[in-house]
Amino acid sequence: MSKQEKTEQRTLRVVSLYPRDMNMYGDRGNVLALLKRIRQHGFEAELVSVNCGDELPLDGDIYVGGGGQDSGQVRVAKDLKSKAAALSELADRGVPMLMICGMYQLFGKEFRTVNGEIMEGVGILDVTTVGGQTRMIGNIVLDCGELGEVIGYENHSGNTVLGPDAEAFGSVKQGDGNNPEDGTEGARYREVIGTYLHGALLPKNPSITDHLIRVAAINRYGEFTPAAIDDTAINQARQAAKSRPR
Repeated sequence: MSKQEKTEQRTLRVVSLYPRDMNMYGDRGNVLALLKRIRQHGFEAELVSVNCGDELPLDGDIYVGGGGQDSGQVRVAKDLKSKAAALSELADRGVPMLMICGMYQLFGKEFRTVNGEIMEGVGILDVTTVGGQTRMIGNIVLDCGELGEVIGYENHSGNTVLGPDAEAFGSVKQGDGNNPEDGTEGARYREVIGTYLHGALLPKNPSITDHLIRVAAINRYGEFTPAAIDDTAINQARQAAKSRPR
């Protein structure tokens, strides 16, 4: 690549929210998968990590957050309040975000722990969560409409209920999802996706990765031409995960 071509290379910036506290069950893999896939589609990939006390960059192209232990979630919930208005504005503008498990709960309106402690969320997603005594754990398969069949791994005891303004991320084909009763999993608002799926989620689901990148590229540059990527190994991994018992 010539110096001129390198200078003109388009860049997409990934903002990883609270990786010190919210990085359970391989959720770091979502960031790694995004960075690799961005480069496969012909862009430069830049990573910015934001932890408690750090300033939130407002020029990110994709924002990603993971799950964490209760102690870390409490710290994050307090810090997240200072960033709530900025994140809500970004969400309203259609900036793509992927929030897993604990961050999914904190992007909702409220999370009430099994001990009765209440953590106020940023309210981007119209969901509320109550901690339960029973863990929902195992491989999970969803029907996610235009994103196709999504495969992941859930491990949570929070029971999440969608409000009237919430759209489910997917319908459950195998597993529990938001709760054992209503057959929904996750929630969406514009280009914000909240979900309980670990695994990590993106390495096994390139349709979601490509969706986030496509929206980010169109937002930034007004266009997106996908590269032809060989997903044979990914499809084999998907089938292996799908075939495992819960």
